[in-house]
Amino acid sequence: MFATHFSAFRQMPQGFAPFPSANDRIFWDALPQETRRKLIKRGGDAAMSPWPALNATDYLDFTRTGRRIPFEEKYFARRHLLNDLVMAECADPSGRHLYAIANALWAICEESGWQLPAHNTYVRDAAQIPLPNPDKPVLDLFACETAAGLALTYHLLGERLKGAAPGIIGRLLAELTHRIITPYLTRHFWWMGQGDEAMLNWTPWCTQNVLLVAAVTPLTDEMRMTICQKAVGSLDCFIKDYGEDGGCDEGAKYYGHAALCMFTAMEVLNGMTGGHFTPLYKNEKICNMADFIRQMHVAGDYYINFADCPAILEPPGALEFAFGRRTQNGALAAFAAHGVRRHGLNEPSCDLSLYTRLATLFYMDDIARSEDALEAPRDQYFAGPGVFVARDGRFCLAVKSGDNDDNHNHNDVGSITLYLDGKPLLIDVGVGGYTRDTFSSRRYEIWTMQSAYHNLPAFGGVMQAAGAQYAAKDVRHYFGEAESHISMDIADAYPKEAGVESYRRTVRLTKGVGVFVTDECAADNPTVLSLMFCRPPMPGEGIIKIEGGGKIKVSGAEDMWLEEIGIDDPILQRVWPDILYRVLVKFSGRLELEIMP
Repeated sequence: MFATHFSAFRQMPQGFAPFPSANDRIFWDALPQETRRKLIKRGGDAAMSPWPALNATDYLDFTRTGRRIPFEEKYFARRHLLNDLVMAECADPSGRHLYAIANALWAICEESGWQLPAHNTYVRDAAQIPLPNPDKPVLDLFACETAAGLALTYHLLGERLKGAAPGIIGRLLAELTHRIITPYLTRHFWWMGQGDEAMLNWTPWCTQNVLLVAAVTPLTDEMRMTICQKAVGSLDCFIKDYGEDGGCDEGAKYYGHAALCMFTAMEVLNGMTGGHFTPLYKNEKICNMADFIRQMHVAGDYYINFADCPAILEPPGALEFAFGRRTQNGALAAFAAHGVRRHGLNEPSCDLSLYTRLATLFYMDDIARSEDALEAPRDQYFAGPGVFVARDGRFCLAVKSGDNDDNHNHNDVGSITLYLDGKPLLIDVGVGGYTRDTFSSRRYEIWTMQSAYHNLPAFGGVMQAAGAQYAAKDVRHYFGEAESHISMDIADAYPKEAGVESYRRTVRLTKGVGVFVTDECAADNPTVLSLMFCRPPMPGEGIIKIEGGGKIKVSGAEDMWLEEIGIDDPILQRVWPDILYRVLVKFSGRLELEIMP
């Protein structure tokens, strides 16, 4: 799609400024006074903050212990401080932050590598190299993100920095060439795509940032052309893995780094080609990819979650708003505008991405004037990830079919997630903080990845296995005004030692009444169903009452018991209380659940 469309462009791509520089005082001085005040205050706080030191032992900590946080906290803090300083200098062009900005740029240019320790490898899924090789840069997510931030700093403040710190701009541009442009043009990194190889969020995330560097720094026409040609090929490799319905198998969290980054890449390509990519905003698949985040929304900050996606996400922002406007999707634009207002209309973004921070300011007036009404998402089945979603006035139901080979996969074929009145009832726990084990052969030793900690059965203690062959079969779904339902056989999601011949799960939302689950199984081993809760459940004789609302009538159970799961992971604690609950239900042959308000 992208490469074919670009091939019809008969000129050379040109440099493109996505946002006004600090010299455009018409834009910056017109910002709301409260917004400017907050930007200036953040800059002042950043100037007074200690600059984090990045030591070799911090980098080595990942290969020694598997921990990511000790290095990443300092690494990201540096970039946040630089962004705060840059935005403050744009809001108040007094020059008082220029020396601090020059120091920050110098320190980042002095880093031996911009890639994270967890990504310091030249081969996909290979073991990480303990320390970076400055002569052979790795283009990972945050090397490219860093490059885009430095390039935008050059665009915003380049002329001012030349006077304050002669030579700093030359150093910055030299590092961008050495660390990003040259390796991008001369080497192949797996995320660039190749044939049928499956891609994920890395592809548009890295690509958008390389394009930003190409757009705002002084390159030759030939270099920009080559970068654009390579970029559109990568975007094609990314979008090929999506169905026409736009479903993202990485979940709602990664929408912001997948479809939304693809949108940014399109915006930059469109700017460098004088609007040549505008027709693609009407493409059906791209329109559906844009709307996916709205379709996953439950209420407030809650979202339908699966894979490595938490149940609570930050409100949508300016880029979702712009994506909605570009794809002529008023419902998405309204959803994003309401999210921005909930966060605070004049509240500047503190995102790691300088581009996102600038977009928040750039679209602020349009968002403030937006009067589109919120529109309820529709019942839908996303074939790619195999996600069924149905709603009525009180319940929001999601059921996962598909297979256990998703990007950021959890073994969750057949699992149910259910909300009542906007509050979680049956939950998907999500994922804790990333470590070395998260993306290794030991991934499924982590309890949050295992099917026994989703709303699924185990057979004699045997859980689902990972891989494309472990999948739902005979999936059927129906959407109607009075009822929506899905059914599937999930027996093949389990290895042979589970001893399960068939397990047909049927889930119905009878609108205005309740949710009905029927599990019918033929298995050699004892069958125990797990039900996951974040609010205390009270199992009784044939019924489970949930504190704060909701009850489940259980028919066919031979035994039921309750387990408590202590939560000490900081990432999980952002979403859930310190204790989660698992009700285990033993049954044979057939089990029925009636879930009522």
